[in-house]
Amino acid sequence: MPATRSAPVPARRPAGYLDAILTKARAASRALLTADRPGALALIAEGLLSDAPAILAANAADVAAEQARGTSAALVDRLRLSPERLAAISRAVLQVADLPDPLGTAPTAWELPNGLRVRRVSVPFGVIGMVYESRPNVTVDAAALALKAGSAAVLRGSSNALASNRALVACMRAALGRAGLPEDAVQLIDSADRELVTELLRARGKVDLVIPRGGAGLIRHVVDTASVPVIETGVGNCHLYVDVAADLAMAGRLVMNAKVQRPGVCNAIETLLVHERVATDFLSRSAADLRAAGVRLYGCPRARAVVPGMEVAGDTEWGKEFLDLELAVRVVTDLDEALEHIAAFGTQHTEAIVTRDAAAAERFRREVDAAVVMVNASTRFTDGFEFGFGAEIGISTQKLHARGPLGLEQIVTYKYLVDGDGQVRG
Repeated sequence: MPATRSAPVPARRPAGYLDAILTKARAASRALLTADRPGALALIAEGLLSDAPAILAANAADVAAEQARGTSAALVDRLRLSPERLAAISRAVLQVADLPDPLGTAPTAWELPNGLRVRRVSVPFGVIGMVYESRPNVTVDAAALALKAGSAAVLRGSSNALASNRALVACMRAALGRAGLPEDAVQLIDSADRELVTELLRARGKVDLVIPRGGAGLIRHVVDTASVPVIETGVGNCHLYVDVAADLAMAGRLVMNAKVQRPGVCNAIETLLVHERVATDFLSRSAADLRAAGVRLYGCPRARAVVPGMEVAGDTEWGKEFLDLELAVRVVTDLDEALEHIAAFGTQHTEAIVTRDAAAAERFRREVDAAVVMVNASTRFTDGFEFGFGAEIGISTQKLHARGPLGLEQIVTYKYLVDGDGQVRG
């Protein structure tokens, strides 16, 4: 059995600790309006590479602690940084720096019959709070996007990534100082005390927006508790449907990529649906490949008849975000049954179909209710960086304000500028 240890005791912070953070964040956000934000981001990207030894050492301590607790390999992988991953994070920051400034744009402007000239221009939220689990790359992605969008970032990651997040935030704050920007534009809630999360969610008037990113429990707690505005990111119970008209070789590659490449992320598939007319041919090969990669398979009766040794799948498995090398498999009669299954168990994150039938693909696009719908592509592409956003704060599965990968355009708001020549309302 793996070694275990008790969970860390939350560090208690003095009264007013969070209020002081938010007050400093508000002051810093005002300074960002006229700051060289791209230049600061370039220095952050540079600092991530120069500070790599310290960052990776801190991350190694977090990873070792999770391994000692017996955490699954897939979840440890969400936490782990490497020189290659850190370099990729640095490149993402540079890409954000190079994106067009999202502030001050006027996508709509018009003149009223009375001569008033109206413009709707993009402006920062001000202070954005981020509550998230495990993945330390989110620490940098969230801060970089908030800074580019002119907002201060207040970050609260999970306790198992605390050392990593301290090192990353220290690096970013030092870079902000070198750029002449207020270091308090990026702050870490440096505590495992969950009461501080609740306090953040209720800091109406002090924080302008909170974005949660993590499992179903975290999302539910944020949505149920918050009195501040929230953009809800969602869990990823993602499906891939292999249609009767699928290229089965392509389907095999997509299933392997969508499940195995990084099973602990929200855009990995958790359920495989296969049309009955290709089930025997496809599953006899695909199941062997998946098992060779260490994937544990759960199946409906028809799938188990094709692939002996599958464990029994039921509502628990159909509705579960495994975040691990586990996959539920169902043989369906047709596209109708696949669509019904996705409607019943999907989480409106990402759904995919593999087919050469244009009509089936178009129907899937039209009828599936999800933030992202893929045709003949891996669900792993649901990602702000992959979509060309530079990075992302999360994947929104709600329908108000923003849906899908949350990039720069989704974390600014608007105000109306009205110019007149002395008009009065009659």
